[in-house]
Amino acid sequence: MTTRRTFLAGSAAVAAAGVAARTVPALAAEPRFGISGNDFTLDGKPFQILAGEMHYPRIPRASWRDRMKKLKSLGLNTLTTYVFWNAHESKKGQYDFSGNLDVAAYIRMAQEEGLLVNLRPGPYVCAEWDGGGLPAWLFPTPDITARSTDPRYMEPVKGWIKRLGQELTPLLIDNGGPIVLTQIENEYGAYGSDQAYLAAQRQALRDAGFSGMLYTADPAEFFSKGSVPGVVGGINFGTKYVAENEFATRNKVRAEGPYFCSELWGGWFDSYGKMHETMPAEPLLNSLKWMLEHKVSISFYMLHGGTSWGFTPGANWNKDGYQPDIASYDYDALLDEAGRPTPKFQAVLALFKNLLPADAFKPMPEPEASINVKRFKLTETASLDQLLGKAVTSPAPQSLEALGQMHGLMLYRHKGKTALKGGLAFGDVRDYALIRSNGALYATLDRRFEEKSAVIDLPAGATLDVLVDTMGHCNYGKNIGKDQKGLIGQASLGGKPLEGWAHYGLPLDDIASLKFGSAPANGPAFYRGHFDVQTPGYTFLDMRGWGKGYVWINGTNIGRYWSTGPQQAMFVPGAWLKPGRNEVVVLDLHEGGDRSLSGSPKQIWDLPGSV
Repeated sequence: MTTRRTFLAGSAAVAAAGVAARTVPALAAEPRFGISGNDFTLDGKPFQILAGEMHYPRIPRASWRDRMKKLKSLGLNTLTTYVFWNAHESKKGQYDFSGNLDVAAYIRMAQEEGLLVNLRPGPYVCAEWDGGGLPAWLFPTPDITARSTDPRYMEPVKGWIKRLGQELTPLLIDNGGPIVLTQIENEYGAYGSDQAYLAAQRQALRDAGFSGMLYTADPAEFFSKGSVPGVVGGINFGTKYVAENEFATRNKVRAEGPYFCSELWGGWFDSYGKMHETMPAEPLLNSLKWMLEHKVSISFYMLHGGTSWGFTPGANWNKDGYQPDIASYDYDALLDEAGRPTPKFQAVLALFKNLLPADAFKPMPEPEASINVKRFKLTETASLDQLLGKAVTSPAPQSLEALGQMHGLMLYRHKGKTALKGGLAFGDVRDYALIRSNGALYATLDRRFEEKSAVIDLPAGATLDVLVDTMGHCNYGKNIGKDQKGLIGQASLGGKPLEGWAHYGLPLDDIASLKFGSAPANGPAFYRGHFDVQTPGYTFLDMRGWGKGYVWINGTNIGRYWSTGPQQAMFVPGAWLKPGRNEVVVLDLHEGGDRSLSGSPKQIWDLPGSV
């Protein structure tokens, strides 16, 4: 292993070979956080960022401080967080910074816990989050170009960044807050190479008052495309990579520091229909040891992933097609979905204790309480039809976004005057469709398998229903902004256009109006049950035996479930339960099963080698 001296000497040699010397401009007079040589500095002294990433919307607000204390117990000094535009501006011009979305309170709490903050405001963040954080309303049609200088994209971006600045610029370190770094966009080099776009994003941050140190973050192979001259450049890599090699690749483009692993992937995310992702600790420890010895700054992605509640999970699109992400963002991280230290956490802690001063480590907080929930039946039912509002009609099916709906379900209905017989086909199905008529299920279409057609045989006067369940908007790749939901394109029957469609939006934002009864359910339906809690604590609801749908706890949508796995249990925070009676509502798109649930502190995964 090379020493730090030879590592930096090698960097100097690259610079001498023709790479431009560091051009990071001087910041404001005597900033508290700065750069000296190849080091970050804090109050004039060399400073190594040791950060862990955790996202405020994915952690119950009541648990924010617990997670921060666990971050400190590992010897880390900085909290990293994305900011999720579409969570704060889910409707154009309507902003929400309350409750679990109070990002300023999150950052102030970090300061109270003695942490600095690395801010990643996007506007695009990826993060396996719906649309990568970009609001669906921004793309009513796919012709608007995401992550570009297209004014239809950039003008809303600038408005959002300016509004965010009102919340967060008072928390920059030179304004008395803890924010030491602010990221420009996110992994742009893996998407494009338009320096004019990056310059526009940089200017939007400056115009909004983000006057502190900026940086970019890209995988090393894309560093030349996504980095900005004069701006600190971080690189992202993980367990399958070797730190020394990644920085060697980066240094061929820019030899000078500061050296920053802006995302150190210690695990990976999960997609429906695959086995739960797990990553070994040893390669991670090897890279960590090398970076600590060479004074490289690091940020664990993720230290703690938490949960993508409601409709917030995203989706990837690659050579294997559309891959929607699950509700759990466990990420095989150092702290699991419930915030519990894992064996990987203990292994990293043991390494750190050999390399960091003893006073870097703070006490681990007491474990949060957990509970078991005895199996109970959900005996009450409510029809999905209760939520159908006024129909919007058009000759051809319209996307959700074209109709002003950002997520949830859409029922497409066609009433046939003549018999409907032959091959029913759509341009695309996004993302999962049930084809039904008069109470009977004829077919399911799953976008993961590029299913877009089915054979039907319905008599004259029959009603054809196509219920579409949407999953995440693509959060990575060239499909960003082009993943409108619902039935896409012209519908056809037997190769001829099938016109005349009524659209019933089911965003599922409010289910309080449902009236439950005891009648057996036919088709997609809501099921309600109750369980009693003496002292609240977190639990995982065992969803085995259910089909596909959503779960509400005391009125809060805790996310999607799907029997295709790998996630077979839904996390319920203790803070969202109450002493006494608690309500569970489950929407299941499929019939069958005994309609019961139980809870325990155990996560339930489909794992490699399991049966």
